[in-house]
Amino acid sequence: MYTDSMRRAVHSLAYYAPKGFNLTIVDNEHFLSVRASEKDFFSLTGEDKIKAVEYMVKVKKALEDNGAIVLLVREGGKEL
Repeated sequence: MYTDSMRRAVHSLAYYAPKGFNLTIVDNEHFLSVRASEKDFFSLTGEDKIKAVEYMVKVKKALEDNGAIVLLVREGGKEL
């Protein structure tokens, strides 16, 4: 369950996100999915891609520190 303390922790990290890159948090009852758009990610420059990955890891850790089980997923792209 996505709690207020988790929301505050995620919002406190917003300044790490490169411009034009956003994450979506989906509450799946027993775990949280943190979704990143593949299109947004690949439109970033090389340095901003590194910052985006670091941001995703920080968000995942902040959620886990607040008791969540977290799955990082991508949205978009070709499915195999």
